[in-house]
Amino acid sequence: MDRQIISKVTVGISARHIHLNREDMDKLFGPGSELTFVKALTQPGQFSAEEQVTLVGPKREIKNVRVLGPLRAQTQVEISRTDAFSLGIKPPVRDSGDLANSAPLKVVGPKGEIELTEGAIIAKRHIHMTPQDSERLGLKDKDIVSVRVAEGDRALTFDQVLIRVSDKFALDFHVDTDEANAAEIKNGQLVEILR
Repeated sequence: MDRQIISKVTVGISARHIHLNREDMDKLFGPGSELTFVKALTQPGQFSAEEQVTLVGPKREIKNVRVLGPLRAQTQVEISRTDAFSLGIKPPVRDSGDLANSAPLKVVGPKGEIELTEGAIIAKRHIHMTPQDSERLGLKDKDIVSVRVAEGDRALTFDQVLIRVSDKFALDFHVDTDEANAAEIKNGQLVEILR
C-alpha cells in the first residue's frame, strides 16, 4: 500500500553530545560554573556550549564531546551506534529522557570526572513539532510515522520515527550521524513525512 506524503520537514543532524545537570556540571567544570554560549540550535532555547568533555568506555575514549545547554534535571549522553562500538558500551535506542537502565559511562571534564551508572543512549529518531504543527498535520505526541529521503544516490525511508509535540519545540526531523550518513543527508535538507 502506498503511503501518503503529509508534509515536508527539515533535517537536523545530531552529533554526539551531552546534557548535564547542575551537580555534574559542578563536578566536571567547577562549583558554580556556567555554560558558555556558542551557537543556537534548531530547538528554541537550546544551544551548543563551548564546554567539552571526554567520554571514557571500556575499550577507548572519545574526546571533545560538546555540552549542550541549558542544564537539565538529569545528565544524558547521546551517541551513535558507531560511537558505542568504539567506546565498548551497549546503550539502548531511547526517547530523550528515558534513561532507566541505560548504559553506564565515565565522563571526564577539566575539573573532575563522574561515573554515570546510567545515562548513555542512542536517541530514537524523532520529529519535533509544536501543537499547531501537530493539529495541521493530524498527528499527536508519541505517534509513529515514516520519513522518506527521496533524493540522492542513497535515498531511503526511515520507519519508526517518533512524533514529539511541545509548545517549546520547532518543526525538525532529528537523526544521528550514522543515520544521516546512511542516507547522505545534510542539515536543513527537506524530507517527506509519510503516513
